[in-house]
Amino acid sequence: MALPDMVNHLDYLLCVHTNEEKLIKNALPGVHLYPLVLDVENGLWVLRVLFEPGVTLPKHFHTGTVHLYTMSGCWHYVEYPDDKQVAGSYLFEPGGSIHTFHVPETNDGLTDTFMVVNGANINFDEDGNFVNIMDAGWIEQVALAAAKEQGIEPKYIKPQSSYDFTKK
Repeated sequence: MALPDMVNHLDYLLCVHTNEEKLIKNALPGVHLYPLVLDVENGLWVLRVLFEPGVTLPKHFHTGTVHLYTMSGCWHYVEYPDDKQVAGSYLFEPGGSIHTFHVPETNDGLTDTFMVVNGANINFDEDGNFVNIMDAGWIEQVALAAAKEQGIEPKYIKPQSSYDFTKK
């Protein structure tokens, strides 16, 4: 069997070296990130996110799956306070999950995570009222606005679609 012809030839690797990129600070208060892939059309967001101690994100409902790997620090869901996620922890979340992300105030330093999210987070306030929808497009807008304020031009992978009819 012969190797297939390459469908998408690349002259370079699609690689983001976070050790060479500038961290976008306070995309949300206490939330710093490196966008890696923001695919608005397919609802995929891949991020390296660093959280400050004491950060609590809004309670949210996931429309798709999440893969979250903790590289350093510690965090947990408010709903599962005894199930701490620490360095080396991998968490899979099925679509339909509802929870509240929290980094303990007692953490010494930043909590460093890598996440692959399909779909959106539907965010709610403490009383269960709808706040907003966080998806790849929203993340991109927030990250770019914070980066612009900081004089950063982030490098990330952004699939570029060119929708058209197969026959005109």
